[in-house]
Amino acid sequence: MMVCMSSVWRRGSVFAARLRTQDWACGLAGFSHRFYSTKTAPQIPGMEYQDAICTLNTLQTNASALEQVRRERSHPQLQMQAMRGFLERAGLTVEQLDHLNIIHVTGTKGKGSTCAFTEQILRSYGFRTGFYSSPHLVQVRERIRINGQPIVKELFTKYFWQVYGRLDETKDAHGGTMPAYFRFLTILAFHAFLQEKVDLAVIEVGIGGAYDCTNIIRRPWVCGISSLGIDHTQILGDTIEKIAWQKGGIFKPGVAAFTVKQPEDAMVVLRSRAEETRCPLWVCPELEDYQADCGPLRLGLAGQHQRSNASLALQLTRTWLQKRCLPDQSFPSTGVENTAGRQVASFKPSPTMVTGLADTEWPGRSQTLKHGAVTYFLDGAHTMRSMQACVHWFRDTAAQHERSASGPVARVLLFNATGERDSAAMLKLLVPCDFDFAVFCPNITEAVASCNADQQNFNVSVENMLTRCLDNERSWHLHHGAGNTKGTQRLIEDGLDPERKADTLVFPCILSALQWITQGRDLVLADPAERDLPVKPSVMAKAAPLCDAAEIHILITGSLHLVGGVLKHLDMASSK
Repeated sequence: MMVCMSSVWRRGSVFAARLRTQDWACGLAGFSHRFYSTKTAPQIPGMEYQDAICTLNTLQTNASALEQVRRERSHPQLQMQAMRGFLERAGLTVEQLDHLNIIHVTGTKGKGSTCAFTEQILRSYGFRTGFYSSPHLVQVRERIRINGQPIVKELFTKYFWQVYGRLDETKDAHGGTMPAYFRFLTILAFHAFLQEKVDLAVIEVGIGGAYDCTNIIRRPWVCGISSLGIDHTQILGDTIEKIAWQKGGIFKPGVAAFTVKQPEDAMVVLRSRAEETRCPLWVCPELEDYQADCGPLRLGLAGQHQRSNASLALQLTRTWLQKRCLPDQSFPSTGVENTAGRQVASFKPSPTMVTGLADTEWPGRSQTLKHGAVTYFLDGAHTMRSMQACVHWFRDTAAQHERSASGPVARVLLFNATGERDSAAMLKLLVPCDFDFAVFCPNITEAVASCNADQQNFNVSVENMLTRCLDNERSWHLHHGAGNTKGTQRLIEDGLDPERKADTLVFPCILSALQWITQGRDLVLADPAERDLPVKPSVMAKAAPLCDAAEIHILITGSLHLVGGVLKHLDMASSK
């Protein structure tokens, strides 16, 4: 078990970020400091970034926050009412949000990538951009970006205590309530963007649309909907029609909205929502329909599925630029009449748009990292449709790498999934990739570590996470026709059974899994002092195919949190 202790002393207060051995939770102790409103104090002197993150994490398990979630789930309209109240308590108004010139984007698959394309294009024009997204991969501050970069720790800390202090000093007058984790971060993002005087803010919806806390926005400049599919069914509904209704909730009267091509059942609902709202809704053309002087458009993000996201981004940016009243006449008007979901015409992208699409980066999505003989293929796919796209991308990209390899290549799957998602169905899609090993681990970065509050999740126990991994392993065996796993072996030296099949392994954390898979061939992970947990000799012996291979190719997928945990170890700069 991981034991994480971090103590910081603050003007008579002690913040103790500690990880309990049973649930690995980082708690806040000795919290007695008096905060001040955003109007009276620009910053709390001495408060540091990790203090802010540990305090933020208390909103994951805060009793009143959990009660809010339970109460509002059966009365979702209460969510927007509560969000307005928290926004006002933080010293902000919905009228102020109108000045952020917002691009609001929802969808099931590809909304983050669409936002990344959109932000990069408009930043390439020289605008000062804000970008709010979720989840983060390594550090919470990745969710709030200024000019394409995660907000610096100093500014995150400053704005955090301004907002938290204002909410904390008003909670007694509001039944002791504090906003839950995502709701707080949304308010923090709005505050940071206003303080930093961005020219625009690209806002990615968290879950759904209609009742998502980002939908407090009254007057976005343009809205977008990426590909729809089945996800978050307990909140959004279990049919594509119900999900489309939720996503169409971001439509606003007279505000142009664009969608990629959707299943017809979903499209019917989106058209109806647009007509009810008097929102002009357009369907984006195929990326091939855009005629650029440079020939076919090149994208900075890999995968065929990114092409529809890029087309959506082009329409969003063109419409935003029109509203900004740029003198460039290459942006023809889309009109304001109710379009009932007609396809919008393609146009000739400007050189700046072409450059923006090519320069876009969005870590953890169809990302390839090569560390010597080890190549990592990272994709946070966590729905059926996104996993299908991931498999297509991985098979094509891995095949290209294998053709240039100096000898045999070993393929390894590193997988985890969280929440209500159908792990077994996603694993079935991965079977044709012909992996030599399938490795499973929870989204725990390392078993013994200094406190990494950014990646701690208090809403699920370690026991539940490990049980999920073992269930995933059983599903993998069933898909391979080896349903009886009685007498099989689990890996780490802590009293688990002997004799597991060589093709599947379960580790208690990400670092121990990576160290076993790479077998010392990635120098970033090879330091013996960094070995996370002792592994049985019998398990090490099973790694012979990895040692004999000229190269090792690892697909990491099933969860963006898993991908983030891997990147923490592979890209040390992302943790600083």
